[in-house]
Amino acid sequence: MQLHYPEVALHVPTLLLPRADLPLETWAVIACDQYTSQPEYWEEVRRIVGADPSTLHLIFPEAYLESADRKQAIAGINQRMQEYLKSGVLVEQWPGFMLVEREVGRAAPRKGLVVALDLEQYDYRDGAQKLIRTTEGTDQSRLPPRIQVREKASLETPHIMVLIDDPQQTVIEPLGEKDLKQAYDFELMLGGSRLRGWHIDDGTLIDEIVGHIARLACGEPPMIYALGDGNHSFATARAVWERLKAAAEDERQIMNHPARYALAELVNVHDEGLEFAPIHRVVFGVDAADLWRSMEAHCTEWGFSRRTFTDRDSWETACREASVGPGHHIPYISGTARGLLSIANPNFQLEVASLQAFLDRYLEAHPRARLDYIHGEDVLEKLTALPDRIGFLLPAMDKRDLFKTIVIDGATPRKTFSLGEAEEKRYYLECRRLVP
Repeated sequence: MQLHYPEVALHVPTLLLPRADLPLETWAVIACDQYTSQPEYWEEVRRIVGADPSTLHLIFPEAYLESADRKQAIAGINQRMQEYLKSGVLVEQWPGFMLVEREVGRAAPRKGLVVALDLEQYDYRDGAQKLIRTTEGTDQSRLPPRIQVREKASLETPHIMVLIDDPQQTVIEPLGEKDLKQAYDFELMLGGSRLRGWHIDDGTLIDEIVGHIARLACGEPPMIYALGDGNHSFATARAVWERLKAAAEDERQIMNHPARYALAELVNVHDEGLEFAPIHRVVFGVDAADLWRSMEAHCTEWGFSRRTFTDRDSWETACREASVGPGHHIPYISGTARGLLSIANPNFQLEVASLQAFLDRYLEAHPRARLDYIHGEDVLEKLTALPDRIGFLLPAMDKRDLFKTIVIDGATPRKTFSLGEAEEKRYYLECRRLVP
């Protein structure tokens, strides 16, 4: 069987799955970058997992990045990876892909294909034009803790989701009609709904999949893949791979190293079960009056205005009416106050770009303030109940515009969109060796 398809930046991985007697309900946990301002979620995950083998022990939830002993936590993660490999917790599969189907509470489940992608065909730096493109600006200050986890890791388990633009549904969707062996079918914890997987190890079918992927190339230089979720995790994998190459004595031999590739789930941007959800912003530890003065000064030349409302109904009505008009309009909540920001002649295409440009400058001048990225309006409302916090509500991006935007304009501002709400994120399950 052919394992490498460099023309489409694809590698056929040897997946590792938990042995058959282990409960997948406690093995699989949600992406580590979710619920970052809700440590109580992760405490509940710990309670559910208990002493069971779990991917919880193979990741570093970002809710704990600032409070935990990072060095000790990472050493524990690396040790647990080696234990799982040596003790038979993980079972090696025949090289192949994994077709996955995730119930997400919509009319149709979301379908995906777990593959390994070639990091040689990806570069997160601005202006890079590889087969795999980043969809958002990469904040390099977020990479070091991720690099510390991956650089000595013996395993990877992905929460990365990569999009393909396949309006005719030629790559993933037809696989559901094939006679495939089911690998798992179970209920995910804490509202994650149901997940099913079928292993694909037939060489002829894999060649067929690769042929359909090759036909999706667009633009010049060509592009096939766009990072959906896990931009910074994929950038971390690339950074670690670059370090390995730089330190290698044999330049040809290192190109066969498993760290050249990264596991990811491919998802068709036209999948009926996939929706783009907005990622909202909450600023913690801020004086609201000071922030409004700074924002007005920053945005005045573009026609800035701010309205406040005494009741929720009038606020919601004003927000709906503004959303269909010209300019940028961003609702906000701070304690019991609700308001609407408007920019008549914005300097950017997207509302998130207008807001983020200001917040980046404001946070640099106010180091005690802290920004977090939030999924769901209900979560934002809870987090902004105190007066020293301001939450900004942002609109969803039209998913059909993504590939065109990336080809023409390049990456969007970081955290512009999300593939569904928090509970729809990928749960860790499949693993792959990162060492020869």
